[in-house]
Order: sequence, then C-alpha cells, then structure tokens
Amino acid sequence: MLYPIQLTDGRLLGITCDNASSNFSMTHELQSTLEDPSIQWPALRNHIPCMAHIIQLAYGAFMSSLGVKGRTKSWEAHERDQQFGGNESIDIGKSQQL
Repeated sequence: MLYPIQLTDGRLLGITCDNASSNFSMTHELQSTLEDPSIQWPALRNHIPCMAHIIQLAYGAFMSSLGVKGRTKSWEAHERDQQFGGNESIDIGKSQQL
C-alpha cells in the first residue's frame, strides 16, 4: 500500500526541470500551495534548472554563431539511407503505382 507523501516534514528540497515557462509557473504555484500550511519553500531558490539542458542551449548558440548547421535528416531518414542507399528516395506508407 502506498502512503501519500507529507510535505509538512520538509522533505522537498528542490525541483529539477528545463527552463520552460510552464515549469516556472508550476514552482510558483507550488510555493503558493505550500504557504497555506505555513511551509516556507521559495520557488526561485528551489527551482534547479537542468544543467544538461543549459549546456545544450549554450552549445547550440555557440555552433549557430559559427554558422554550423545541425543535422537535417531525422533518425528514421538516416536509417533508411543506411539500409537502402543515400541516393534513393522511398516513401513508406504509399504503395508504388505501376
């Protein structure tokens, strides 16, 4: 049997997530919700941005400043090229008409 977690004993240290605005809204809403039972949980201090996501954004901005373009093929297109050859164009889902 699962028991609900009681946040009244101070077990919620922080929340790690990306920098989407909805996550900032969520942490501020959590702060407001926890203030009702008089729990101090400052959203700005306890929202921990994901370091991997921040590194990816910085790397993308750096590569863009150098003029480097990202991959243009999806993973599935790359796999089809490996299996059928890079110059052939196939359309999966449509039957060939004779």
